[in-house]
Amino acid sequence: MHISFNLVLLLLAVFQTAFAGTTEVAAGSDLQSIVNRAQAGDTLRLASGKYRGRIIIGKPLTIEGPADRSAEIEGDRTGRTVSVHAPDVVLRNLTVTRSGLSLPAMDAGIYLEQTAARALVEHNDILENSVGVYLHGAPDALVRANKIVGDAKLRRNERGNGVTVWNAPGSKVTGNDISQGRDGIFSNASTKNVFSNNRFSKLRYAVHYMYTNDSEVSGNFSDGNEIGYAIMFSERLKINDNIAVNSTNQGLMLNYANHSDIRGNVIDKAGKCVFVYNANYNNLTGNRFEGCATGIHFTAAAEGNKIYDNAFVGNQNQIKYVSTRYADWAEGGRGNYWSDNSAFDLDGDGFGDNAYRPNGITDQIVWRAPAARLLMNSPAVSMVKWAQSQFPAILPGGVVDSKPLMAPPENRTFEKYKAMKG
Repeated sequence: MHISFNLVLLLLAVFQTAFAGTTEVAAGSDLQSIVNRAQAGDTLRLASGKYRGRIIIGKPLTIEGPADRSAEIEGDRTGRTVSVHAPDVVLRNLTVTRSGLSLPAMDAGIYLEQTAARALVEHNDILENSVGVYLHGAPDALVRANKIVGDAKLRRNERGNGVTVWNAPGSKVTGNDISQGRDGIFSNASTKNVFSNNRFSKLRYAVHYMYTNDSEVSGNFSDGNEIGYAIMFSERLKINDNIAVNSTNQGLMLNYANHSDIRGNVIDKAGKCVFVYNANYNNLTGNRFEGCATGIHFTAAAEGNKIYDNAFVGNQNQIKYVSTRYADWAEGGRGNYWSDNSAFDLDGDGFGDNAYRPNGITDQIVWRAPAARLLMNSPAVSMVKWAQSQFPAILPGGVVDSKPLMAPPENRTFEKYKAMKG
């Protein structure tokens, strides 16, 4: 009788589960020896206390500590504190510390190898490591509800990321609090990932995202980082309902991010609320960009983008549009809200009676020759402004919003943000 290979694996898994047991592990025990003796499917319950690190897990096990995370697996500042090389491993309620500090060697507090499919890393304190959690090819892993803090004694460029994701299709990073690393989440060469509901602070980039297609970045909160969400060289993404506040450089960067939906985000206070560089065929809708030096910087021949139903509020310069092409930022009869647009709505339809044009000839001159700002109040520039107002045909290429909104559109994320501030 022929039995398929998959059926054999299923029967083996059932057999292992039926005989799985629970082992109570005393503080200070040789955890690696206990891991080696355990049977696949066993649960190891660690008592409060310290355990020597550099643990290698080569079989499906659950290792968990008390709910207060007082079971600490401490490395010796070399290699990986916990290294997982088997599927279906669970690490829960632990404190994991003091990995090695070699970025080229991929040192990490918790390292998930390609064979660590469906790993679950949840409710841990992962402190003072190089990379906090490294998903090196582990598919369908879940990193959830951990506190991940880098080594603040190192310079930022010497630190690792809170979570590094490399070629880990289907893996998710959700509900974590990540701080004091280089980047919060760095994802590269992956697909079908979800990074949601995380909180990021004291980092370079909250999310640094490259070559990761068909994925989602949603519901995250970035506070005081250089860049909130740096989305680069990726396609078919959902960048929805994120918040970035007090970003020193950019709240949201779209660099060659194509065919994506960027919706419902709130960027408050940044050098640039959003920077769009050679990003094509995206929908930017329902976002709120507020309190930035530049609301949106749009450059490098970005094409095919639909930009509507956004609110640009209180930015020093609403738009920096570096191109000679014309673009109408209205879609389906709806434009955007511009707080500096002194418009009338005589027919009461909710749209300004005249088109909104944020940039003129003088803006173009200053962008190309910043030193020309010294001449802004000169008679020559005054003459250029007068000529532009009298002869619209000499206006430069740029953005026009033909249907500007008279009031900011609703944004549920902004309501959530207001409640957080309150």
